[in-house]
Amino acid sequence: MSDFTSNFWSLYVAGITVVSILACLLLLWFSGKAKAMTASDNTTGHVWDGDLREMNNPLPRWWAWLFVITIVFAFVYLAMYPGLGTYAGKLGWTSTGQHKAELDKGNAEVAPLYAKFSAMKPEDVARETQAMAIGERLFMNNCAQCHGSDARGSKGIPNLTDGDWLHGGAPATIKETLTKGRNGNMPPMAAAVGTAEDVKNVAQYVLSLSGSPHDSLQAALGKSKFAACAACHGMDGKGNPALGAPNLTDDVWLHGYGEAAIIAIVNAGKVNQMPAQADKLTEAQIHVLTSYVWGLSNKGVATAQ
Repeated sequence: MSDFTSNFWSLYVAGITVVSILACLLLLWFSGKAKAMTASDNTTGHVWDGDLREMNNPLPRWWAWLFVITIVFAFVYLAMYPGLGTYAGKLGWTSTGQHKAELDKGNAEVAPLYAKFSAMKPEDVARETQAMAIGERLFMNNCAQCHGSDARGSKGIPNLTDGDWLHGGAPATIKETLTKGRNGNMPPMAAAVGTAEDVKNVAQYVLSLSGSPHDSLQAALGKSKFAACAACHGMDGKGNPALGAPNLTDDVWLHGYGEAAIIAIVNAGKVNQMPAQADKLTEAQIHVLTSYVWGLSNKGVATAQ
């Protein structure tokens, strides 16, 4: 990996660029100086269709000068813009800088619109048709890739419409999640639980917590072993929003349902990440998006006047 982070590749790219331009200049000079073997009538001796002969005329002067101008332009461009390895260019232009400038310009243009909603509570924003239309577009552009266009998620991706929240569904909590992101970590617990049979018994006990079909005898044996899991999920299995530990009693299965799925998570653990949006969205945009996400699971409240 160090080969790709060393200065060699920067110098390699810069060298290839300069050599290529100089090679074009040398080709132009050589083509003007080279003398082809011609007959007395200034033809090369190549004949097609009986009477079409190839002449040995020099390149048109305007064509040669266009070639020269192109080469001069290339050197000027490389002096002003990045193109020679890590050389930044005299203008200091970067695609990242231009992208940021365009984002800042766009955000400034819509700032008055967002200002209206920023002064409102998320619950009130969720009742605004215009705000929800904006929130939907923000969701589609930044959240739907994982949570789906209908926000119902998939295996390993939370459903945002069902009211089941790992960290809590209050607007302030949703805004914190969007701003800072979340890192969920379920460590492998097989060693703490005990034997493979103990893990299986714990899986049956977890199924029993939500009233799912289970083996009552195995569940009874697994109850005491569940103590290894209670530090996060609680002795009653209702979870802990402060840790993002799921409620195991509500019959909502984020990573799959059934004994095999539970055993797999106990044995291998699970790591999930919700990326932070603060570096992509403005505070006002996050406020509107918070209201939209909150409204997904509170449609009755959001639509009430």
